[in-house]
Formats: sequence, C-alpha cells, structure tokens
Amino acid sequence: MGIQKDKVRFNVGGRIFETTATTLANAGRNSIFGAMFDENWTLKADNSEEYFIDRNPDCFAILLDLLRTGDLYIPVNIPEKLIYREALFYGLLDHVRSAKWGPFDGNRLRPSRSITGRAPGDGTAIRAGPDGGCCVADGSMVHVYDWMLDEHAPITLDYQRVNDVGWIDSHSILISVCERLGRGDGGMGLFSSSTGELRYKFQVNHENQVKSFTAGALSFSSDYKIFSSCKGRSNEYGIGVWDQVTGKQIDFFYEPLGWSLGDADKLQWLHGSNCLLVASLFPRKDNCYISLLDFREKKMVWSWSDIGAPMTGDEKRVRDAIAMEENSSICVVNEYDDLGFMDLRSTAGSVRWSSRSRLMKGKMPEETCYPKLALHEGQLFSSMNDCISVFCGPDWVLTSRLRRSYGGSICDFSIGGDRLFALHSEENVFDIWETPPPPII
Repeated sequence: MGIQKDKVRFNVGGRIFETTATTLANAGRNSIFGAMFDENWTLKADNSEEYFIDRNPDCFAILLDLLRTGDLYIPVNIPEKLIYREALFYGLLDHVRSAKWGPFDGNRLRPSRSITGRAPGDGTAIRAGPDGGCCVADGSMVHVYDWMLDEHAPITLDYQRVNDVGWIDSHSILISVCERLGRGDGGMGLFSSSTGELRYKFQVNHENQVKSFTAGALSFSSDYKIFSSCKGRSNEYGIGVWDQVTGKQIDFFYEPLGWSLGDADKLQWLHGSNCLLVASLFPRKDNCYISLLDFREKKMVWSWSDIGAPMTGDEKRVRDAIAMEENSSICVVNEYDDLGFMDLRSTAGSVRWSSRSRLMKGKMPEETCYPKLALHEGQLFSSMNDCISVFCGPDWVLTSRLRRSYGGSICDFSIGGDRLFALHSEENVFDIWETPPPPII
C-alpha cells in the first residue's frame, strides 16, 4: 500500500496532537479516520492545517497510542467505560477489544466478572451477541447487555414464556415464545436490542390461513433464513422457515408420522451440507429424535432415535446434540457428562460412547440442569453442574475445566464476541470468561 508519511494535526478538545498518515491507516477503513484516505490508502489532499474534534483529549491520546503501538494502557484515573465510549465514536472498538483480549482459546479462558440478574432462579437461556454483549431470557423477559455489560431496556413479553432467543445482528434480537391458550398470539418477534421495541412479528400460514403457534428452538443460515420449531393447534407441527429480510414465511417442513420436529430442543444450520440439524430430546419428549433435514429436496437425509434401545442404554439419557461437519459426526452428551459420537456417513446411527469424561460417577446432580454442548473454533465445550469442560484434538481429549463457585449449576452457556457467557440457575448469575492477550516476549 502506498501510504504517505504525511504529518497530520488534530485539535481534540483544545489539545493539539500530531501523528502520521501511517498511524491513522492502522485504524482501518471502517473507522472515522478511514474517510481521510482514498481507495489506494493515500491521504486525501485537504487545505485544513488541522482537524478539530470536539471529544475527550485524554481518551484520544490513549487511542492514538493504541494505533501507534498496538498496546492499550488505561491510566487508573480514566474509567474504562469512558475509553469504550470514545472508541465507539472513532470506530476503534475492535482495536480496543483485540488489545484487551487475546484470540479466543477455551484452554486459556479466565473469569472476567459476574453479573447478577433481577429474577433469581428463572434464568433459562443466555446468548452471546456478535459484538461481545449478550442477552438473558428468564420467564417472560429478555435482559440485554451491550459489550460493556451495561443493561439496556428489558424486553417484556406480556407474560408469554420465552423459549429461545437469537441475535440477527448487533441491533436486532429474535425471540420465540409460547402461544397463550384462549388468546392466540405466540410465535416469533424481532426486537430492537437497544430499546426493546417490537419491529416485526412473524406468522405461520397453514392452508392459506394465518395460525397462532408456539415457536421453539431457533437457528439462522448464512443466506438470511430463519428456522424455528413450531407447534400449532391443527397440523402445524414441524420446522418453519422465514426470510430474514422480508419477514415472510418461505417454507415449512411438516413433522412426519412417528417422528418429532415441532418439539425440537435444538436447531443447528450446517453451512457445508446446507442441512438443518433438528434434535428433540428427553425430558421434553419420552424418546430422543435427531435428524438432518434437506429443505431443497424436502426430505430427511439422516436420522437417529433411541426408540427400541435397551432400557439400560445410555441413549435413553441424551440431553444435547451438536453436529461437527469437519468430522462428519454428531456429538451427544448424557446427564453423566459422557460424550457420544455418531457417524453421519453411516445410516446405522449407533452411538459410540466415551466415558473418559465421566464426572458424576453415577450420581445425578441435585439441580435439574442438563448438560449443554457448544463447538467453537475446533474446540468442544460441555457444561455439567457448575463446570464447563473443554475438549480438543481429533480424539476430543479433556484439556481444561472452567468453574466458578457462585450461582449454582450452569443451566446454559454461549460463546461469541471473543467471550464465553455461563448462566447459573440458582441465583440467575452469569459469568463472563475472556482470553487474556498473550505475553509479550
């Protein structure tokens, strides 16, 4: 890149700063400084001797030093939230986050802080946002936190129980709720993450009629489709598909006889195979059903169920499932934190259990918090009681455990924005885990 070494002068809140075009180019195209360069990263000609910015000069000095050195040093007399606010103005939040946190690594995660919710014992789901924030569902409310972990206006669903939540982007949250008997409603709504305002309500059409329904598990595809498990009063059991841009229903996969889709606990879009993982698990159902749906051909291309399995088999106790496309397999977990694997290339669908991760030694936890699974950047995560286990390598070896002593069992966790969020059931506390930057040698 032909970057000129021209000197640039700023007047920020009455203080004069001088730097170079090379330093400013480190801010990137999406920063406030990006507009000062042409498409070849050459500083645009300007007759101004200096640029005036009516902002905090102390924070500007810290952020300018970050662009020069890549290191972030915040003096004790300057609140971090003030730096974050100014970084947001300049478009430098990603630079601040990169300097403050290292690349996400489950084996290097360290507890950052804990936040107590306002409805003890009711926390049901937590979802990491794309920018480092999160949202927490408890009962009929969703509490939204930005990446500075300041709480925004809560989203209240008029006493409708929240089943799942998901981030469309950093500004929009999708919420699925139960239908209320006698009043209809239910379904899915798109809300502003900052104000809690309802922006759009999604509908199910069955036989050319709009139907009230209960929306369950959610998932999203890279081509802007929304998937949700659906239960209606007639025959609207299955998986609905909506266009994320227009909000219109574009498809519906009806539940086959003898199978379960509408009661799904988990949906996962597989980008490589363009299929949807649908898992209906115990205790929501008496039996477990896991399948892959191909919406292009409108058929189930792979399936597994514990129907007919021996009563003593661990298959009866599958609590969560996750597809691992790189390994062409599905990982499942039971209430003893045993991992099981199924080969997607085989139609036999048998589970190969591994007990090397057994923690409970046959004892059930006192709280009914069932294990959850997550896959992130080649690492497998599994929660159990107040602990999250990390597995790595081709054989998924247990490499570390994340544990905090406060809040009781972990009822849900989520990874995103270079953070891991763990929601505890007992006190509705959620922990934030971050990877520290690597040491400078």
